Amino acid sequence: MDNTPGPRAGRKEWTALGVLMLPLLLVSMDVSVLYFAIPSISEDLEPSATQQLWILDMYGFVLAGLLITMGALGDRIGRRRLVLVGAAVFGLASAAAAYAHSAELLIAVRALLGLGGAALMPSTLALVRNLFHDEKQRAKAVTLWTAVLTTGISLGPVVSGLLLEHFWWGSVFLINVPAMALLLALVPFLVPESSTGRPSTGRPSTGRPSTGPAATEHPATGGRPRFDLLSSALSLGALLPVIYGVKEWARHGYAPVPALGIAVGLLFGVVFMRRQRRLEHPMIDLGLLGRRAFGGPVLANLLAMFATVGMAVFFSQYLQSVLGQSPLTAALWSLVPAAGVAVTAPTGAALAQRIDRAYVMGGGFALSACGFLLITQLQTDSPLWYTLLGGSVYAGGLVAAMTIANELALGAAPPERAGSAAAVLESGQELGGALGMAILGSVGAAVYSRDMADGVPAGVPHADAVRETLGGAAAVASELPGAVAETLLTAAREAFTHGMGIAAIGAAVAMSGAGLFSVVFLRGAGRAAAPVPGEPAAPDHRPASHEAAL
Repeated sequence: MDNTPGPRAGRKEWTALGVLMLPLLLVSMDVSVLYFAIPSISEDLEPSATQQLWILDMYGFVLAGLLITMGALGDRIGRRRLVLVGAAVFGLASAAAAYAHSAELLIAVRALLGLGGAALMPSTLALVRNLFHDEKQRAKAVTLWTAVLTTGISLGPVVSGLLLEHFWWGSVFLINVPAMALLLALVPFLVPESSTGRPSTGRPSTGRPSTGPAATEHPATGGRPRFDLLSSALSLGALLPVIYGVKEWARHGYAPVPALGIAVGLLFGVVFMRRQRRLEHPMIDLGLLGRRAFGGPVLANLLAMFATVGMAVFFSQYLQSVLGQSPLTAALWSLVPAAGVAVTAPTGAALAQRIDRAYVMGGGFALSACGFLLITQLQTDSPLWYTLLGGSVYAGGLVAAMTIANELALGAAPPERAGSAAAVLESGQELGGALGMAILGSVGAAVYSRDMADGVPAGVPHADAVRETLGGAAAVASELPGAVAETLLTAAREAFTHGMGIAAIGAAVAMSGAGLFSVVFLRGAGRAAAPVPGEPAAPDHRPASHEAAL
């Protein structure tokens, strides 16, 4: 491959990137923005317990389920066009959510928000691939994209808490409206359109470039291959049941319905993959997914989100229920680890320009493992600075590794498949987060229940609720006399902290494995990156023997 640098981006491209970061921030914030608003929503709309869960989860389910569909759609109709459509849907749905008068309507509108978010997320990353052709500049842009994505998830509860101090719950949705209006106004002038008439095929390449009208035209659609609705339905059928089943398993433990959902989702996934192998224009290029420079970072990102999301619940609950902070104060302190991200993410990107990306990724995962090992030493009376130090170290290492993984995978994807590639990356992250909640959450809950089996003082009512969660123990303790309540809370806090420490060991092991995988299997994978427009290069799909030789 010719490694001649591509054309460098100027002020317009960097301004366009700043505009694209706005929807990314808001879409990621909406994952967590309702955490503080739920009590107010419950008081106003009076949802049932099941409806309350769907108000929280519907957005994430639809977002995750439609990522692959929207990534492929953006490749066909144009990523800028899809960003504009997504912004319009997201803005209108936000206004409707703010004034929803029933739980059913709010759930439906949250689904529309997920649709808009799914259109925006892969398109923003794909446009980064097409705005920045110079490798060093693209690395900086992907660093910013990754930092904004992870910061938005942490920022959601803070923004929600601040708004609810002064306004009603609908304000957490209304803040999206002016931002989306600004996006609709600026994107047509700042962001160039990018799409393809014919995405790369999932069939083995002959090694000869396609030329002439047949390479770009499709008789039924005037130059673009027909969008595959059946593959879209199959991808939904694969992702939604799996993510639903994993989350329900994490929340309530094993039950037949979540287990059946996972099995059904996996079955649909097998059918989806078999269909992609047979299609001339697949939604997912399985040949690309099988390459180290793309498939390896997808797996690394999945493991990173496994640890990030799996520990996030423990971290916030430790600040509130063990250290005794208010929800808003805990949310504000939880932003401190962003300082670690601000240092390590650009440092990792700079190092990746000098040494093999695999070693930088491995170093980031190793750093995160050290942070999780610090968390294993937390006690119920540990100082706040030590807690924040551990969080900063593991968050900084994770985001540094994820940044390199995103940049490596995006560089490996041909420009015409950038939307699909971004969607696969983000779908892996969603699945990793769900698995982290299920597995690490279950480990922590099991340790808590075991420790509390003999930790409940005699005569305490609702002993089952006390043994299930720290929240249940706190609720029961509020109805008990002072000395008994303090004894119960002390035992529950110690059990929770122990469970968090064991879960942190699991996260550290996962990060160590991710680091080892990166160093052993991804060395030299950056050389397999796909060319950018204007660069003479070899064909995108090389024989497996050549790829293995790298």
